[in-house]
Amino acid sequence: MFSFFKKKTAPAANTAPAPAPVPQAQPAAMADQASAQVAASTASGAEPDPSAQRVGWLGRLKAGLRKTGQGIAQVFTGTRIDDALYEELESALLMADTGLPATEHLLADLKRRVKDTKATDPTAVKALLVDALAELLRPLQRPLEVGAASPTVFMVVGVNGAGKTTSIGKLTHHLAADGQKVLLAAADTFRAAAREQLAVWGDRNRVDIVSQQGGDPSAVSFDAVSAGRARGCDVVIADTAGRLPTQQHLMEELKKIRRTITKAQDGAPHEVLLVVDGNTGQNALAQVKAFDASVQLTGLIVTKLDGTAKGGVLAAIARWCSAEGRPLAVYFIGVGEQLADLQPFDAREFAQALVQ
Repeated sequence: MFSFFKKKTAPAANTAPAPAPVPQAQPAAMADQASAQVAASTASGAEPDPSAQRVGWLGRLKAGLRKTGQGIAQVFTGTRIDDALYEELESALLMADTGLPATEHLLADLKRRVKDTKATDPTAVKALLVDALAELLRPLQRPLEVGAASPTVFMVVGVNGAGKTTSIGKLTHHLAADGQKVLLAAADTFRAAAREQLAVWGDRNRVDIVSQQGGDPSAVSFDAVSAGRARGCDVVIADTAGRLPTQQHLMEELKKIRRTITKAQDGAPHEVLLVVDGNTGQNALAQVKAFDASVQLTGLIVTKLDGTAKGGVLAAIARWCSAEGRPLAVYFIGVGEQLADLQPFDAREFAQALVQ
């Protein structure tokens, strides 16, 4: 069975009295779009076997990355390994939004591997490219840990339209299915539909939500963490408003939320997760840089990789993390709207799907 999370034993409970419970606000009316997403994700009404989910998902990942993979695979349809092949591969990688630093790294690594193995067949070179790509991506592969702190607090950020709230809903589903007691914070108080959408996921997963209509997002986050401690929750997830990294005054609000969460619980947030749309290519890397500078990211959830020709952006992110010494993780990637379409990131699986 492919595990979604790595559980750690929490330290002994603090003997200080727990904060008083925070009243739970009643969810707003359900958003039609969110209801449709949840209905589509759970149409069968039964939980499929996780192993079967993983096998089916790998097929969808390959299908989703086909536009990227075909451009790269075409390079290896000839019979010769020469400068022309490497030039074509360079163009294909750049077209896949791998970015110049990662492309140069992959080409140099591939040429070394070809020399070391004395490969003479383009098919063998293609397999070596998978190895080089998997090695580049491997530092991004890390399980999401829960249980080291009680509660473990996640702060989720991202631009509008990246699939942030939907990803939170799917993540909540998997946590709840794993026996974790989850509390959601509707800290996106600027967009009414965000609260409604989160309420739908909360209702479906039978988890509580702390929200305040028109309230201050920092206050909502503080109340949720305090309530999570009082109620013995395992995980608290704060959904924040979508931000464009160029809007500095809005990014300052995210910094404030982060500081407020720390006041509610020492050491929190334990994870600051950025949700990025895989279709945005190099812009995804720009978002990683901007959000990391403001709120110190710990990991990513990459969505909407189905149908994109820009799947190489994960290589660009991996190369930037290596160059900057930033140990970020890609915890999950998504290839569709179904619950099973959000799965843990595996470097070799992704490399194999990308170089089809």
